[in-house]
Amino acid sequence: MNTTLMRTTTLLLLVLTLSASLAIAQSEPRKTLDVYVIDVEGGNATLFVSPSGESLLMDTGNVPPGAVRDAGRIVAAVKDAGLKQIDHLIITHWHGDHFGGLAELAPQVPIREFIDHGPNVQPGQAADDFLQKTYPQLIANAKHTVAKPGDKIRMGGGIDVTVVTSAGEMIKTPLPGGGPNPYCGEFKAGENNAEDPQSVGIFIAFGKFRTAHLGDLTKNKEFELMCPNNRLGSVDVLLGLHHGQASSNSPVLVKALHPRVAIMNDGTRKGGEPETMQTVHSSPGLEDLWQLHFSLLSGQEYTQPGMFIANTVDEPQPAMPIAPLPAPQPGPNTPPPPAHNGTAYWIKLSAQQDGSFTVTNTRNGFSKTYKRAGPRS
Repeated sequence: MNTTLMRTTTLLLLVLTLSASLAIAQSEPRKTLDVYVIDVEGGNATLFVSPSGESLLMDTGNVPPGAVRDAGRIVAAVKDAGLKQIDHLIITHWHGDHFGGLAELAPQVPIREFIDHGPNVQPGQAADDFLQKTYPQLIANAKHTVAKPGDKIRMGGGIDVTVVTSAGEMIKTPLPGGGPNPYCGEFKAGENNAEDPQSVGIFIAFGKFRTAHLGDLTKNKEFELMCPNNRLGSVDVLLGLHHGQASSNSPVLVKALHPRVAIMNDGTRKGGEPETMQTVHSSPGLEDLWQLHFSLLSGQEYTQPGMFIANTVDEPQPAMPIAPLPAPQPGPNTPPPPAHNGTAYWIKLSAQQDGSFTVTNTRNGFSKTYKRAGPRS
């Protein structure tokens, strides 16, 4: 065989080998439960993707003028996950920072099932107009489910999703690992509006890995869920934390769930409040808190190291104030935070069936892997 022919044959074999390897790699199924905690500026949008490629999105960000921006950020995460559709969409409750981007998102990504808690119980123009005019059109050609505590959301890939709260009701039968809650004596009732307590909350098991997202469930409802008996057991990762606001995140929930990691969907002037930060950081077994934003409401006193924070403040100051800024009063007259229309970064969680998981900050590439925890009590 002459030299030219040998080189041609070798090159052909190399191309065939690389092509076969690529085909095998592309055909290999996803092995992790992937969770994208998407920055929608102090709202909520959390995307779960099972190893079999089925998806669950919780909430769709803010009403206009943030709706187009937030829908675009969700679409970017959907594309990064390699999805062609959203199999299940949960709107946790009818506040504008949770359903606001849906009308913009739906034309861009097919949604197969819409899940909610039922009618809005806190009258408001934006929510009422959406539910009367827009939502019926969106769900007309899809499945629509009003969630009940105890319902299962089928995702495949070894993912077990249980609805644990909806429309102010709680699961009656405790999940495995529950029992008497030693933190009930620390409970202090809080104030809340009418709609936050209606939140659809879910608990997810994937092999030995556990996580929960309870929407904007408030302290008083946390007490109903967790006292005198903890009905959820423990989690490896606690998601959401109602933006880190002090109207939620009671010790009866946070400390009893015993999370190794918490991921907070806060904004620059929303959440990360001192009371919440103290509760989270004093939770037994907590290793790290990750945040979507630096929060000026934390100040230097309660803020996390920057490596754990995905997005910076919208209007950088010469120095972060030591004292936390006071939280704005809730209500329709609260001035909006400065618009953040530049690059937004998500926090990605990838969990293995053995209970180990990795969290990645896409702003700086910082990633940390948490080994499998010991036996659960």
